Amino acid sequence: MAKLEKSIHIEAPVEKVSAFLTEPANWPTIWPSMLECQGTEKAPDGSYYTGVHWVYKMSGMRFEGDSDTIEYVPNQRIATKSRSGIENTVVWTFEPEESGTRATFSVEYVVPVPVLGKLAANAIVKSNEREMDVVLENLKKAMES
Repeated sequence: MAKLEKSIHIEAPVEKVSAFLTEPANWPTIWPSMLECQGTEKAPDGSYYTGVHWVYKMSGMRFEGDSDTIEYVPNQRIATKSRSGIENTVVWTFEPEESGTRATFSVEYVVPVPVLGKLAANAIVKSNEREMDVVLENLKKAMES
C-alpha cells in the first residue's frame, strides 16, 4: 500500500477551504486525474456527502468507484474510504495557521499491480506524488482568488 501526505498554507479561512472540499463536484477542478466526482448521498443534516462516486485516471487507465465518508469533523477533517474501484483512503485536514489555513492532503492506496504490472508501480507512486503537489497548488489558487 502506498501512502502520500503533503500540506500547504492557504491564505483563506478554514471554513472556506473546508466548504470547498466538502463538495465532491469541486475535486476535479483541482485534481487533474479526477475525471468526475459527485456526491451520491448526503448526511441527515445536509452538511456533507456520505457517499461519493468518482472516475479517476491512473497511468492512462480509467478507474471508477465509490467511496464513503468515514469521518467528518466540520472545518477540521474529511476522510473517505473506497468501497469499490481502487482501494484508497483520502483524508483532508484543516488547521488555522497565521492568517489562513494549513491544509493537509493524505492518500493511502493500493496500486492496481495486476492491471499495471509491478515495474510500473514505483513510477505510478512517484507520478501520484507529483500530482499531489499540483492538487495542493490548485487548491491554493482556487481559495486565494
